[in-house]
Amino acid sequence: MRHDVRTGTLLRIWRKDDAAKALVSALLSFGCTALFALYHGYLWLSYGSVWHGSIGGFYLLLMAVRGSLLLTERNVRKRSAGERNLRRRRIFRISSVLLLGLDLVLILPVAMMALLAKPVYLGKIPSIAMAAYTTYKITMASIYIRRQRRHPDGNSLIAALRTVNFMDALVSVLTLQNTLIMVNGTESSQQELLPPTVLSSGVIYTAIVAITLRMLWKGWKQA
Repeated sequence: MRHDVRTGTLLRIWRKDDAAKALVSALLSFGCTALFALYHGYLWLSYGSVWHGSIGGFYLLLMAVRGSLLLTERNVRKRSAGERNLRRRRIFRISSVLLLGLDLVLILPVAMMALLAKPVYLGKIPSIAMAAYTTYKITMASIYIRRQRRHPDGNSLIAALRTVNFMDALVSVLTLQNTLIMVNGTESSQQELLPPTVLSSGVIYTAIVAITLRMLWKGWKQA
């Protein structure tokens, strides 16, 4: 009976605490990012693939940003309100600068995807699974961003984690677009799809850079 009461209480807290949801989501994403970094690192070493090496570097930097945000949020929970806010602002600013580095690292893999020069080692079934996972990522990231705008909680690190999740989801959309074209298309159809692929890749990359600059501006504004 007591166990059921505790479980019910935890579920009610979970439903109302968006910050807790964001932290758990970021922790799961951190684990997935580590797996992606290892996977692409393996393909880079096995095939000498420039694309996999560059996107692996992106995921390593993404791990560093997520890890610093999660570790800081975990450590500041028991601090005073003033010290909590000070540390959060400091890590927020550092993370914003690191995201600019991420944007620079992304130039090469995004350019290769736009030109359909990315190597593909997946079949149709793994591609479908990748599409489902990417849809989930972009849906959840969009939901949390909308909640953050409607009900801001003043926690800059939670806002940063949600922004990082959204940027990660956008990169997944680019990767999925390229994979589906390469797996399902013929050589002639790939050439026909090259102009819209370049356009969509440019639009998504511009959105990623704009999100980074907005986050950096907010970080230094809070200084």
